[in-house]
Amino acid sequence: MARNKNALRGHFIQAYTPGEEEPGTEWLELAKWITTIGDDTQEETEEFADYAGDGTPTNDVISVAGAYTPEGTYDPDNPAQKLIADLKYKTGEGRKIWHRVVSADGQKEWVGKATVTAIVAGAGDASAYETFSCNIRFDQLPEETVLTGNDGESGEQSAPPLGE
Repeated sequence: MARNKNALRGHFIQAYTPGEEEPGTEWLELAKWITTIGDDTQEETEEFADYAGDGTPTNDVISVAGAYTPEGTYDPDNPAQKLIADLKYKTGEGRKIWHRVVSADGQKEWVGKATVTAIVAGAGDASAYETFSCNIRFDQLPEETVLTGNDGESGEQSAPPLGE
């Protein structure tokens, strides 16, 4: 069983233009100065029991909203962080981006439109570097793609970026 470092998982973003159905090919990686990325996925469940069983309640997952929470040090010159920081005072469609997640083993990717919330781009103690964080939540289930041309062992990605 292979174990992969979290740093091998890629999180990429790009600006969203209202009405566009597919992302472009130019992605900005959320990596430099990002020290942790949490999984903040939300699941809604429904519990029920019927006469087909013995009356023991069953739990069904009825919706999944995938979300990630990158955190680190704010760098206003970093293109990915700048894109998110520039959304801070936007609302509605102004908070939308494209988000792409590539698994640490380089075997799969998930791509979809997402909403950015809880943006922090410059805050913290006077003696500390400015902090950066946000929540990136897919607007619907992202499209999952199996990537080809990956070695599957080292986690190094040899597949071309999406769209090429």
